[in-house]
Amino acid sequence: MAEKTILRALAGETQDVPPIWMMRQAGRYLPEYRATRAKAGDFLSLCYNSDLATEVTLQPIRRYGFDAAILFADILLVPQALGADLWFIAGEGPRLSTITSQAELEQLRPVADIHETLSPIYQTVRNLSQELPRDITLIGFAGAPWTVATYMVAGRGTPDQGPAHALKQENKPVFEALLDRVTEATIEYLSAQIEAGAEVVKLFDSWAGSLKDKDFEKYSRDPAARIITELKRRHPGIPVIAFPRGAGDKYIGFARATGADCVAVDETVSPEWVAKHLQPDSCVQGNLKSSHMVTGGDAMISETRHIVEALRNGPHIFNLGHGITPDADPDNVQRMIDAIRG
Repeated sequence: MAEKTILRALAGETQDVPPIWMMRQAGRYLPEYRATRAKAGDFLSLCYNSDLATEVTLQPIRRYGFDAAILFADILLVPQALGADLWFIAGEGPRLSTITSQAELEQLRPVADIHETLSPIYQTVRNLSQELPRDITLIGFAGAPWTVATYMVAGRGTPDQGPAHALKQENKPVFEALLDRVTEATIEYLSAQIEAGAEVVKLFDSWAGSLKDKDFEKYSRDPAARIITELKRRHPGIPVIAFPRGAGDKYIGFARATGADCVAVDETVSPEWVAKHLQPDSCVQGNLKSSHMVTGGDAMISETRHIVEALRNGPHIFNLGHGITPDADPDNVQRMIDAIRG
């Protein structure tokens, strides 16, 4: 642990140079990823091919020397393991069979059965725990229940998560039963990743920002607390990063309320605000605009240094405010890293 800068930050240590990794760091902006994906045939085949998924996870570590590797997988593998149909349409993204009624809910598999589908993901984690350099932290992850449920209700990503909000209003028992099922499955999935060798796990609540007032607490914060509490009961000392994207003022107190060791923040909050309101409670992660990875230049360097300086007096993991996009320039990633470590 003493050699792993990510684990030191998650334990509350302030470091002169913050550790770095990037959301979606193994991805379409890298030519070596595109070559490996072509070999796999399609995205889901890549996720479920442990050897190729290991390879794409390692690619950004070899190229950039990030301080952490994050398992290559997808948040929608859990719905698929629960029995939802899942497929991807080129240029449009994921599609799922929908869960909007009690009858459809009852067709889902029991949580105990998910491991049969997800066993290749655990093998990828085992591979990585053997192959990563000893100073690189291995991060596992899952989608948070609200975000995963929005896809299961709508059958696809939506700009405002309207179908899930509608089900929540019109058939709350079915909505809450679905959220509960996903929460239980997420606990089992992340626990299995930890048993396979993940040293940190991250909970991605990408659509948390569309939950207002009490709904945010009930459907984003409380499920996160339930997952984190149970993971730490089973695996004492396991660090957890929570990312309730778009939470705004509701980022405040999120670490205390959930037990998260680190709160990842998006680019809508300033690093000075984060230093004042969040860093006293926990490690923070973030929050360079991912568009800087496309445009580069002096503005990227300046904003990178600004974030590092603003968060230098507490535990900080440098990251983007959201995932790197396919149109990013790989050279800009290296320039960002040089600005942080230089």
